[in-house]
Amino acid sequence: MIAGLSKAATLYLAPVLTLTAIILSLFAYLAPVLLLQDKVALLTVTPSTALVQNASHAVDGPSLFLGVLGSCSRPKNNAGINCTSPTLNPIYDVSALPNSAPRLLLSAPTQATPVFLGIGLACSIIFFITFTLISFRHKMGEKMSAALDKPLVQRLSAWLGFFGFMIGITSFLILRMWFGKASDDFNDSIALQGSNGPQLIANVSNAFTMVWVAYAFYAVPLIISLSKLNVKATK
Repeated sequence: MIAGLSKAATLYLAPVLTLTAIILSLFAYLAPVLLLQDKVALLTVTPSTALVQNASHAVDGPSLFLGVLGSCSRPKNNAGINCTSPTLNPIYDVSALPNSAPRLLLSAPTQATPVFLGIGLACSIIFFITFTLISFRHKMGEKMSAALDKPLVQRLSAWLGFFGFMIGITSFLILRMWFGKASDDFNDSIALQGSNGPQLIANVSNAFTMVWVAYAFYAVPLIISLSKLNVKATK
């Protein structure tokens, strides 16, 4: 029974987890400029009185959604959303924020970060394809099965998965530190203005939660792939 569950996890669960991880990572990478404009972002600036008053309550005002490839904004809660064009070197449009807001603190990271994220995602996608093909090689023709059974192919697949994991999670960790500091500095600047400050608050947003879940899922097939290499290497 245990052997059957292990085989089922390798054949069916691991590819599904890999695909889920890639989809979640793509959402975090492409949002908000290309999809989920007001639903997913790395950092959000929303109306709030929490920093200028003792209590927080609902208030109307501008909102800003920052991502890897650009930003989206709206002047009021019920207004339409405007987004910048997606680019690897974005300049965030913060014109919706009032002049008293510390706009200069909301800058994009260097161009290298989106580029490395793209490379990591590309490696992850190739790993997903090769890992799935290797897992189901016994259901393919003899030539395809023999080709996928070669140690070199399996080694390349595992290393692609490893590099995709390390490049991706490292890049997102850098982004988390970048936007975490930007959020703290933005809020501190508003708090220093007291009751005269703009009714805004910055928060690191849900895209990072999606990323951590994605890489937790990604770790399962990667460990399986690397374990196979270790077993073969020690025979």
